Amino acid sequence: MRIVITEFISLDGVVQAPGGPQEDTDGGFAHGGWSHPYFDEEVLGGAFDAGLARAEALLFGRRTWQTMAGAWPERAGDPFADRMNALKKYVVSSTLGEADLTWNNSSLIPGDQAVARIRELHEAEGGDLAMMGSPTLVRTLLSEGLVDELQLIVMPVLLGGGKTIFPDDGGKRPMELVSTTTAKTGTQVCVYRPATGG
Repeated sequence: MRIVITEFISLDGVVQAPGGPQEDTDGGFAHGGWSHPYFDEEVLGGAFDAGLARAEALLFGRRTWQTMAGAWPERAGDPFADRMNALKKYVVSSTLGEADLTWNNSSLIPGDQAVARIRELHEAEGGDLAMMGSPTLVRTLLSEGLVDELQLIVMPVLLGGGKTIFPDDGGKRPMELVSTTTAKTGTQVCVYRPATGG
């Protein structure tokens, strides 16, 4: 399975709490919901629809899964929501138990087994394993070389600090720009894959 990550990201590399004020206030982050002025339904909506169409399953960290599980089940009847609700969902968590996974078709990957279990999924036959948000888990997967595609939705704003997906281990990881699309809001959808032979 290809592991494909999609992130709303600021010009200074912040991915924290793009959706709403209370989504993630860790570290005193005060800009929750910062992505809304830059969202372009045609370009960004199209990118998400295409990504979800290729996905065979979804992978989440705990906080992102909890945010999504609180939003999507009640939106049944919308084609995107119906697909989100129907897809297999893997949740990496050290604190949740199977009984907590009330969102349809969710299953737990214990935190201490995350890399090994995700590596198994990566090596299995299948479509895309799609991820959104989940910066801590994404950082780990980038460090482990388990990311096949990185779709960065780069929004024209500086946030001055916050959570990032990028490893800070000093490792060099060459990437290849596969495509870029610019929305009328100034947002760019940039698709990267690990560079071959780099």
